[in-house]
Amino acid sequence: MAAPSMPTTPANQPHYLPVREDWLALYDEPALEPDLPIIDPHHHLWERADWTYLLPDLLEDTNSGHNIVGTVFVQCRAMHRASGPEEMKAIGETEFANGVAAMSASGGYGKTVACAGIVSFADMFLGANVKPVLEAHIAAGNGRFRGIRHIVAWDEDPEARNPAYQPGRHALLNETFQAGLKQLAPLNLTFEAWLYHPQIPDVTKMARAIPELNIVLNHIGGPMGFNAYAGKRDEVFRDWDASIRELAAYPNVYVKVGGIGMRLNGFDFHTHAKPPAAQVLADAWKPYVDTCIEAFGADRCMFESHFPVDKGSYPYSAYWNACKILTKGASKAEKRELFAGTADRFYRLGLMD
Repeated sequence: MAAPSMPTTPANQPHYLPVREDWLALYDEPALEPDLPIIDPHHHLWERADWTYLLPDLLEDTNSGHNIVGTVFVQCRAMHRASGPEEMKAIGETEFANGVAAMSASGGYGKTVACAGIVSFADMFLGANVKPVLEAHIAAGNGRFRGIRHIVAWDEDPEARNPAYQPGRHALLNETFQAGLKQLAPLNLTFEAWLYHPQIPDVTKMARAIPELNIVLNHIGGPMGFNAYAGKRDEVFRDWDASIRELAAYPNVYVKVGGIGMRLNGFDFHTHAKPPAAQVLADAWKPYVDTCIEAFGADRCMFESHFPVDKGSYPYSAYWNACKILTKGASKAEKRELFAGTADRFYRLGLMD
């Protein structure tokens, strides 16, 4: 057997697992229901010193057998401006994603409408003063800009925190932060909530405080299985399940069902000799997916790949196969919502009209 390839991600990053292309190539299951339309509402693009994932890489994944009709680019600190006012540097990410979207819209890269929607960063701690930043994003997005992600993930364990983000323990409840959030809905923008499962009650309080704001919970709310949470999956699930069901009572909240292939989640698929079969993924995820769909309904759930971050745990095609296994008993209408319709409506993409 050939020696393993060098990983394309940093080995010491607690959130990201190394992507091993030779390991991923061992996956050999055909795509299930290959004609089912899918909108992937959560992926990143970047070019870093130790990791590149740009349009050709995305399309290699989206062309792996499933019918990916469109995608949404989500904030990842890509291509921020090198100069200018600090609060405006993130406009570079929208400019970058819009450029990729324009490439895709040319028709020269296949049928998938990449970056049909764009989500970037603006500092909600600017409070009401964030409005000019939002307006700049809208202008840079050329009709594609849809919302903001300001990561608020926090845990008592410093190793669980992303060193690029230092939001503090209860950022969503901060008065100034909420003043920033209140600028979004009047501009027809949404908010992406990425945090860990003990913080989900903060999203519930925020949703109650700002009912006019449409919020989407990223990565099913980050159920943890890392360090202090290792070996406590049943306890974590009980806490997560209760928080999710309470949050789902607020009709302005949606959930992205996926994004649990990180080291933080503790499923350890990357330790297998070959990539996990779709059924293995489906068996591991079934309680979480069932809870989300039961609590929110198909019309407020959207499956998401979270690539390339989750690529260290399984191939793109395996993720979508697992989702299709998990929804074998769903109606045609429910599948349409889960795989494309909810994302199409939430992000106003117009791809399913």
